Amino acid sequence: MDKVSGRLTVFFEEPFWIGVFERISERKLSVCKVTFGAEPKDCEIYDFVLKNYYRLKFSPAVATDVKEAGRNPKRVQREVRKQVQNTGIGTKSQQALKLQQEQLKTERKAVSREQREAEKQLQFEMKQQKRKEKHRGR
Repeated sequence: MDKVSGRLTVFFEEPFWIGVFERISERKLSVCKVTFGAEPKDCEIYDFVLKNYYRLKFSPAVATDVKEAGRNPKRVQREVRKQVQNTGIGTKSQQALKLQQEQLKTERKAVSREQREAEKQLQFEMKQQKRKEKHRGR
């Protein structure tokens, strides 16, 4: 059975507080970006995770390497301190977010193209109807 791990990084990106959820499953990384607005407290973040985690839209999975080893508690503490000081998100996470952004952009383009074509078709049909009405009685 494969291990699933997750991480939430909260940082300030002018003018809002941003949370980046990273999920590693089956050696693949998926990311979701959430905007909190005002600085969230720990309890607010915990409530948000409990209530909204399954509604989050994660990016398509990106291949990543997963390191498995016994962890020294002091080293873990040092890494946590280093991560807290390091603001921002990792490059793999950025790649996953960019992939999600591009995917949403293509979906939006497809929807707007369909709407535009439907509007053109409607205008054409109205024009044809008007032409037929003009020539009906003569």
